[in-house]
Amino acid sequence: GWLFWRVMVCGRRSGDSKRQVISFILCFCVCQSWAETLRYSLPEETERDSFVANIAKDLGVPLSQLAARKARVVSEGNEQLFRLNQNTGILTVKESLDREDICPQSDTCTVFFKIFFENPLQLIRGEVEVRDVNDNSPVFPEKEMVLKILETASPGSRFPLESAQDKDVGINGLQNYSLGPNPLFSLAIGTGKDGVKYVELVLQRQLDREEQAEMNLLLTATDGGSPPRSGTTQVRIVVLDANDNIPVFERETYEVRLAENSPLEQLVVRVAAVDPDEGSNGEVRYAFTQTSERSRQLFQLNPATGEIRVAGNLDFEEAKNHKMVVKATDGGELSAHCKVQVEVLDVNDNAPEIALTSLTASIPEDAPPRTVVALFSVRDLDSGDNGRTECSIDGDLPFSLSPTFDNYYELRTNAALDRERTAEYNITITAMDWGRTRLSARKSIFVQIADVNDNPPEFTQEVYTMSVTENNSPMLRIGSMKATDADAGKNARVNYGLVRQESKDHPEVSVNAENGDVYILRPLDYEKVRSFEVTVRAADGGSPPLSTQAVLRVVVRDENDNAPVLLHPGPDSSAAGELVPRWAPSGYLVAKVVAVDADAGQNAWLSYELAKATEPGLFRVGLHSGEVRTARAVTERDAPRHRLIVLVRDRGQPSRSATATLAVALVDGFSEAHLLVSEEAPAADPDGPLTLYLIASLTCVSALFLATAVAAVVVKVRQARRRETETLPTFPTTATESNAGSLPRSYVYDVCFAAGTVNSEFRFLRPLFPCFPAGLPPGPGEQRSSVCSQDAANLGDEGD
Repeated sequence: GWLFWRVMVCGRRSGDSKRQVISFILCFCVCQSWAETLRYSLPEETERDSFVANIAKDLGVPLSQLAARKARVVSEGNEQLFRLNQNTGILTVKESLDREDICPQSDTCTVFFKIFFENPLQLIRGEVEVRDVNDNSPVFPEKEMVLKILETASPGSRFPLESAQDKDVGINGLQNYSLGPNPLFSLAIGTGKDGVKYVELVLQRQLDREEQAEMNLLLTATDGGSPPRSGTTQVRIVVLDANDNIPVFERETYEVRLAENSPLEQLVVRVAAVDPDEGSNGEVRYAFTQTSERSRQLFQLNPATGEIRVAGNLDFEEAKNHKMVVKATDGGELSAHCKVQVEVLDVNDNAPEIALTSLTASIPEDAPPRTVVALFSVRDLDSGDNGRTECSIDGDLPFSLSPTFDNYYELRTNAALDRERTAEYNITITAMDWGRTRLSARKSIFVQIADVNDNPPEFTQEVYTMSVTENNSPMLRIGSMKATDADAGKNARVNYGLVRQESKDHPEVSVNAENGDVYILRPLDYEKVRSFEVTVRAADGGSPPLSTQAVLRVVVRDENDNAPVLLHPGPDSSAAGELVPRWAPSGYLVAKVVAVDADAGQNAWLSYELAKATEPGLFRVGLHSGEVRTARAVTERDAPRHRLIVLVRDRGQPSRSATATLAVALVDGFSEAHLLVSEEAPAADPDGPLTLYLIASLTCVSALFLATAVAAVVVKVRQARRRETETLPTFPTTATESNAGSLPRSYVYDVCFAAGTVNSEFRFLRPLFPCFPAGLPPGPGEQRSSVCSQDAANLGDEGD
């Protein structure tokens, strides 16, 4: 698999389709060679951590790949016999191997193992033959065997002896028997159909009890090891008096088939032997002989009746056949033998076993379908259909099972995964056999789905609107923006930040990067900035990060922080002069106080009241219009000069105010008006008109020059403030509009006098529209005039 991947990568890089085909064929051949079984051998009783093989060298795999692909060795069965070093590629034994423990009843002993590679998944089969070492001597079941033989036994008679047992096999197993020197007996050694050697004592000449009633012989069993090992037992021969009939069995061999789940005390077979002798010589007793110790544990023989019953738990998987020899002995110690062969029938008594070999506990949610999650094997110790198994997954899950080989299965994904829908899976695998009574086993595999950054953060609102009152304290928290991310871990960790825009820059606001709290960094001025919008980005901590944006709109609430500003009379003039004729009726318009407030709403609603007057009852002020009118008709008794103080107040909390001072002169005609002016003016010389014209010309030139300088300064200041993205404090349009209804047309009169005379007439030539300050538009119905007369103001100053 590794070579295939390398070859296909080279094929892709070259871009040559023919080369890809050749690479695939070459890789297929290499993979086929890896599919062969690795075979090794080593002698038993090898010391711990002994060398078995160099796996990396035999497979041709670089040492770096062993660790990178997590190579490991797994032995079949529950006990792990080998260890693979990923750094050196050396396969060693974990513990000393004893062939007799691993394969107790087998001539050949082979241990199977598998080597697993990951990324990609690959499995290499291997086997190790454990060679027998002559580490066991032949052992007889008894230290002394007693053989009773009638003295009438004819020469050539054969008497079976207990065979010795040697746990070794092959040449190291039992090979020969020898008998100590004696004149009466010899040995006959034979081999049964099952390959087991048996020994018989052969009588060479007639016995004579009166000559010798007993004798002891030394029987030696020898194996074929180098050096050979041996075991001995004493054979005591007891010569009996004549008993001319021996027991005779009904059959030489009894064959029985028995289910492995047979209960204890169940009758297996009843052997019977008949002895025609009478008395004690005709009484037959039964006993096992030449029978393995395990068979003696599993079966019980009644010495009187010959019934063989189950005494232990039979296991088809342990031994499929049991062979026993029954000896029938009469009272005269004559005996006969028969064989009992029990075939154990398999019963579905073993549930399948699920062994997990490899597991990926966490897989990313963007893993493609057919991704291998786990590798496991299923084993059933039964045979036939009882050992045939099938596997399935409980529930409707996006996983499937794929059989590989040798009862191995792969757990794979079969659909796209979504951690936000299901973050973890508890997969239950059921393995069931095909027996008549079906047995099953279940294995739960817990798989977590690792998060992938596939979800951007989401704001709870597309537009957040927050408000703040002007003149706020610095670092004022006005609200919070919240965005959530459906991912987990760092992919769900949301950071907030302002999106920088070239055309807009609002350093007044800041957003906390961790919790989305919105702060106003410095005090705001409603008269400069009433509202602004910024874009806030929420980005997660994934790689690459995903983000989303929302609009934050900050609305500045007005505060009554601006007092009314007087436009007429001007705030720099100490008092404005107004002329009122003596014949003025009640309601005569004297003057109009004009004021504006830079605030908004009720903070900019202005009201006017007469705070102080020389004669309070003569004048009144309109509450909302600011018009100063006569409260009654002017009479001759009224003083010629009056001083009025008008209070202008807004409706804010607390309210702010300003005062305007008006000087009013009551006149009868031009003569009186001229006298009022000339009382404080110096006497005019004969060149008065020429001097007046020169002064007027000089005043106009000076005014023009001053206006030009002021305009230049204003332009410079505006340009500088535009560069600082701050607007000039101008009075709001809404403020003037709100007062437009209370500002009717003002009347200013052009007063002309004849120089050098006190009898000049007072003429009302035409009304002039007032000059409005820069930035203040005219009210409804008013027009901007380019000609402004200062005569009335001058008269007012003189009259004061």
